[in-house]
Amino acid sequence: MYAVVNTGGKQYKIRKDEILRVEKIPGEVGAYVSFDRVLMFSDGENVEIGQPVLENMAVQGHIVEQGKAKKIIVFKYKRRKRYRRKQGHRQQYTAVMIDSIGGPGSAESETGATATAMELEQKSQIPSDSGESELEQKAAVQDREME
Repeated sequence: MYAVVNTGGKQYKIRKDEILRVEKIPGEVGAYVSFDRVLMFSDGENVEIGQPVLENMAVQGHIVEQGKAKKIIVFKYKRRKRYRRKQGHRQQYTAVMIDSIGGPGSAESETGATATAMELEQKSQIPSDSGESELEQKAAVQDREME
C-alpha cells in the first residue's frame, strides 16, 4: 500500500511506517501532522488517481525530527572580470514518520493517532481563563513546583 502526496511544492511516494523528509513544517517533535493533498492511492490491487486530489483521503504521521540538511556552497564566478561570490545554504527539513494511509471506511484511517491529533489541536486553540499565555502558565507551574 502506498500513496503519492503533495507537500512543500514537491510530490512524495510514501508507505506506512516510513520516515519521510519534507520541507520544514511548523510543529514540535511528537506533534501529529496530516497530509490531505493525496494525489494517488494504491492498496496493491486497486489504484485511485485524483483529479487533482482525492477527496476524503489523508495521510497521518508524527514529527520525529526538525533539522537542517548538509551545507551546500553556491559559487558565482565570471572569468576575467574579478567577479566571485561565495555563499552557503542549509535547507531546513522535517522528518515525519507515516502512521497511516487511508480514507473513509478504511481501518487505518480510524486509528487513535487521528483522534489524538484532533485533541492536540483543540487543546492548543482553547484560550486560558486568566488571559495568560502558555509560556507564562508553564513558568508559574514550574515556580510552584520549586517551592
